[in-house]
Amino acid sequence: MSGILYFIRIFSMKFNNPLYENEELTYEDVFLFQNYFEGKSRLEMNVTPIIPFGTKIPIVTSNMNAVSGKRMAETLARYGWLSVLPQDMDIDTLKRIVTFIKSADTHYDTPITVQANNTIRDALGIIHKRAHNSVIMIDDEWKAISIFKPQDLERLDQFSLLGNITRGQLITWRVGISDEEAFTLMDEKSISSLPIVDDDGILKWILTKKNTIRNSIYAPTLDIHGKLDVAVALWVNSFDEKATILYDLGVRTFVLDTAHGYQKSMIDTVKKFRQQFGNEATLIAGNVITAEATRALIEAWANGVKVGIGPWAMCTTRMKTWVGRPQFTAVYKCAQEAKKLWWFVWADGGIKTPRDMILALAAWANHVMRGTMFAGVFESVGDVKYDEQWLMYKENYGMASRKAVSQRNAKLSKFEQARKQMFREGISTSKIYIKPDMESVWDIVDEFITGLRSAMTYVGASTLAEFTDKAIVWVQTIAWYTEWTPHGKIRK
Repeated sequence: MSGILYFIRIFSMKFNNPLYENEELTYEDVFLFQNYFEGKSRLEMNVTPIIPFGTKIPIVTSNMNAVSGKRMAETLARYGWLSVLPQDMDIDTLKRIVTFIKSADTHYDTPITVQANNTIRDALGIIHKRAHNSVIMIDDEWKAISIFKPQDLERLDQFSLLGNITRGQLITWRVGISDEEAFTLMDEKSISSLPIVDDDGILKWILTKKNTIRNSIYAPTLDIHGKLDVAVALWVNSFDEKATILYDLGVRTFVLDTAHGYQKSMIDTVKKFRQQFGNEATLIAGNVITAEATRALIEAWANGVKVGIGPWAMCTTRMKTWVGRPQFTAVYKCAQEAKKLWWFVWADGGIKTPRDMILALAAWANHVMRGTMFAGVFESVGDVKYDEQWLMYKENYGMASRKAVSQRNAKLSKFEQARKQMFREGISTSKIYIKPDMESVWDIVDEFITGLRSAMTYVGASTLAEFTDKAIVWVQTIAWYTEWTPHGKIRK
């Protein structure tokens, strides 16, 4: 721990003009300057957070109902991120999801299975649940028979039985194949997915060609028992029973979440949580936007503080209340205070592109939270839908929206539900389109982390601690920002 404390006390981002430190700035207002780099490769960059608590990448998913669920948590943990399951989930659902994640393989992906008596319609209804974009037909003994991709099925009669479709011999491999061997095999056979079976031919997992490459670059986020890890969000006023059950299932990272985190009930709950669980659990509390609020939560014994009021894509809090703060300054000011106390902040909201994440990390955020973009991938909670042009999308909604408030209070009386609806602050529904080549959260992992690695080379850093120490922030005009964005002519 002493090494971590040393980094916290020493490293700090700088402004090219100290006067800018007192400006209120958002991500579009600032940029980083170039420094000398001594390294050789972007792959040498160490992107492990300064205070990792198991994570290998400085990004976590937002605890939104439309984003974080079983598939998202499993997939991201396998590549070094961490998902935060929403506080709205009932305890039975949480138990089922946490148990599943702890049983998932740390290397291979989970297959989607069908049987011979299923129809093509059945297969197409579930094939987009995972980004390997495959369904594997198995027999009653779970032996793999055939594998189907969407293009194998979309032009056929949807009510045809899968068992009547003639396929070539299925190529499988045993558990234990190396990533390079699997890549070479799939390359030679011109296939993109490889079912993984045990010695008896029983289907266990699936591996894609792209995942063999990712496995050589990323490392999983694991708990103390070597299982995939996950975090859970809790309501401030009712956490005891849920937290105890999840703690017994192996969850060690919890997020106490409320829109206004600088209040007595939050501080009292942080203290109560720590009395109950001691130092064995990591606790993040929020949301706040000031150094004063950050200090109050950490002194109450939170390990980290979630920073942001209103920068989220689905939130109307700022427009309804006029309370908030430009996110870059909020992160910077809160992080500076957290650093004095030897703990950290999460930058929650406003992360639209890799550059936003990079600037938040330069401001000394330990992790950034991503929400809306993650709603539009195969692994998010919602089902894939199609618009009038047959483009795929998923629905997203704010956690303080009419829809979320209604779902959260469904067991209350009609009168109490109506009272709660008076205080909604969010968009109830929005189409988040699934973009070509960005269908999976895997693709977002690649885009954001390769961008971060490149930024580290430009700044001349090999670790995130060194990155924030060497980062020099400059303030720009709107004309400068426009120059930075792609502006070549594109043929429509």
